[in-house]
Amino acid sequence: MNQNERRRWLLHALLEEMPQYQYPVFPYTAERQWRLLRSLMNVRPPMPAGEEFLKVQDAFLREMTAEKGVTDGDSLPACKGDGRLVLWQGDITTLKCDAIVNAANSQLLGCFSPCHGCIDNMIHTMSGVQLRLACNELMQAQEEEEPAGRAKITPGFNLPAKYVLHTVGPIVGEEVTAEDERLLASCYRSCLELAGEKGLRSVAFCCISTGVFRFPQERAAEIAVSTVKECLAEGSSVRRVIFNVFKDSDLEIYRKLLD
Repeated sequence: MNQNERRRWLLHALLEEMPQYQYPVFPYTAERQWRLLRSLMNVRPPMPAGEEFLKVQDAFLREMTAEKGVTDGDSLPACKGDGRLVLWQGDITTLKCDAIVNAANSQLLGCFSPCHGCIDNMIHTMSGVQLRLACNELMQAQEEEEPAGRAKITPGFNLPAKYVLHTVGPIVGEEVTAEDERLLASCYRSCLELAGEKGLRSVAFCCISTGVFRFPQERAAEIAVSTVKECLAEGSSVRRVIFNVFKDSDLEIYRKLLD
């Protein structure tokens, strides 16, 4: 199969599985087909998928990532002040490293909102339906929602990263509290501690809690950098921490903190 054939095959398989989402007219452009496919993957509940579906899905997602271009985290230039720290602007789902960090919600099942722009949605989309199932297994064993400030680990499945570290950041109310700051720092510390326990050497952090969770960008970046530096100074086995940003404004903030 080529990519067009895989995309159409996956769409028909998901629409057969979830007939309530049948379109009156099947989308005829590649862009619209991808949007529908992504939407169906976003709303699909955590349940096993057949071997043939996974084979086609995995080939489709990996080819899609290859077309975007994979960035090797080890090849990125380190910051001048600390050779273990890296600042990189780009799509974290195309980054090859030991683990990327996902800013998750308390359900830890990914974003169910079709084609939402959050990083949780993109990571689950490009990893494949296996990621939601793996997260569900963790949550079923835990029997409660994931508290803020902790970390869980799953395979990366179809991502270039070997693993995904899932952490729930604090949700800011009218103003940032000391507890918000403590919990955000705990997110970074918990991820690095878990990465160290698993023997991982490179970890890429997104800007935790700065999106819909409303943590101010500058203060969040200050906490991120200071906490990571503290953890590394304490002897973490992690040897490379990549601060991944998407917005130009975050890039400038981190540049000032890391240069």
